[in-house]
Amino acid sequence: MTSLARLGSRLAQGSPRCARSFATSSVRRVEVQASPAPVTVVAQKKPIGGFRGGIVGFLFGFSLASSLAAYHLLDEYQRASAALQASVDELKISTEKVSSHVRRIEAVEKDLQALTNSSASKEEISKVRAEVKKLYDGLHVEFLDLRSHIWGIQQDVHKLSKKDATTLRV
Repeated sequence: MTSLARLGSRLAQGSPRCARSFATSSVRRVEVQASPAPVTVVAQKKPIGGFRGGIVGFLFGFSLASSLAAYHLLDEYQRASAALQASVDELKISTEKVSSHVRRIEAVEKDLQALTNSSASKEEISKVRAEVKKLYDGLHVEFLDLRSHIWGIQQDVHKLSKKDATTLRV
């Protein structure tokens, strides 16, 4: 027998589980017992118990909290990525500046090296100075010799002019 048939037979027999009937005569009970009418059983809805409701609430709350946490984590990740990208860009710009400064310093060093190679040292300058002094002294001596020679010529010309002047007077 199925469970519905058993339930129907219990209702028909007047078991303590069934509801009271309105008929009080025994004939009526017998008729009801004699001709069992098809009984439609309405399935009772089981109320959601505290335990099942707690589990459902917990799962709903957990899923909601985890989705919010994932959203905030993703948002924080995007902010951190943007900040990291910004600092990488700043680092790139500062690296380019440093590279340009290094190139300028290398160019200045190259020019300085070229000037150092083409310029004279103190020792070379002192040698050149000594040679110039020797040349100056030699020129001074020659100038004095030339002057004394010219003075001698002037004296000779002066003597000759005196002789010619005395010879002309006489």
